Order: sequence, then C-alpha cells, then structure tokens
Amino acid sequence: MNKSFRQGQITSIIRQKEIFTQDELARELALLGIQTTQVTLSRDIREMGLVKTADGYRPLPSERNGPELADVLDEYMRDVKVAQNLLVVRTSPGNANTLAVALDNEEMDEIVGTIAGDDTVMVIAPDHESAVKLRQTLLDLIAD
Repeated sequence: MNKSFRQGQITSIIRQKEIFTQDELARELALLGIQTTQVTLSRDIREMGLVKTADGYRPLPSERNGPELADVLDEYMRDVKVAQNLLVVRTSPGNANTLAVALDNEEMDEIVGTIAGDDTVMVIAPDHESAVKLRQTLLDLIAD
C-alpha cells in the first residue's frame, strides 16, 4: 500500500468519523485492508498536518493556493448540465483542467471526483440529487 493511498484513506476516515487515537485510526485502516504501524501513523499525521481536537483528528486550516472557485467559474464556465449523477461542465478551450483543480480543492461532499479534457470537465457526484444540488451551487457562485 503506498503512502498517498494510505493518507487519502486517513483523510476519508477522519471526515466520516470522530477518531481520537492512533489505535482507533489503525483499526479503521485495518477494516479497509491497510495494515500500518504506530510509527507510520505518527509520520502520516504529522505530514498531513492533522491536529487532535475535541472532535478528534482534523486537518489544520491551510492557506488557499490559487484563485477562488467562484472566480474560476466566472472566468471559464460556459455551460453546466446534469446527466444522472454527473455534471458536464463546458469551459473555454484549454481551461477545463484549471476548473477541475478548483473544484477538487473545494473538497465538497457533492463531488466524488473530476475528469478534465480540453474544454470539458466531468464532475462525478454520489447520486442524481447531489448532482442537481451541485449544479445549482455552481450557478449561484457565478450569480453573485
């Protein structure tokens, strides 16, 4: 199991559950088939910038890198359509990747992932209702 995948699973776990100890975290990872040592978990927690709070481990607030999502949407989004649990977002040529990165950086529950081409971003939502809600959120951001 590589470090990036393990750390991604740690992020997913602490978003879904309150994890207060490294032992709890190790047990949750083991349920996913990821065996790890306490030393490795300590290093991951430090590298990921996690801190222990009253609600369990949480990431430290980080400074934003890059432009705000609303600015990227306003500049590049040309159209957005729902297709089942997907959003198809059209951009100006050459700007789909910029928009996909901005969407991914938001870490929204309505976004499972994105795939960018040259002028199209496919946004994967967990279900149709989330896709509809996300479309409206994007439209609201450019309306402000």
